[in-house]
Amino acid sequence: MDLRLTPTTMPVTVRPGMAAKTGVPANGFPGEFKAALQSVSEAQNHASRLQTQVQLGNPKVSLEETMLAMQKAQIGFQATLHVRNRMVQAYTDIMNMSV
Repeated sequence: MDLRLTPTTMPVTVRPGMAAKTGVPANGFPGEFKAALQSVSEAQNHASRLQTQVQLGNPKVSLEETMLAMQKAQIGFQATLHVRNRMVQAYTDIMNMSV
């Protein structure tokens, strides 16, 4: 079973800051990377708040919800770290090219 997302299987949503007809980010890669970093940061902050509430004994916050939020934040951070490592490697490769 192939679960990869391709341009034909990905849903196209038009967000603010995206060109309406093409679905291409108006800010390009830097804008999208910044938005991804902000999203990861928000997920980590949300998980941290839930963790604090569980530790304080808030009955409205479940342990399952907290663990799920922590896992989402961890996966997002790992994905962001992999992208950063790939970008650094690409930069290093380009700088080491002989012209």
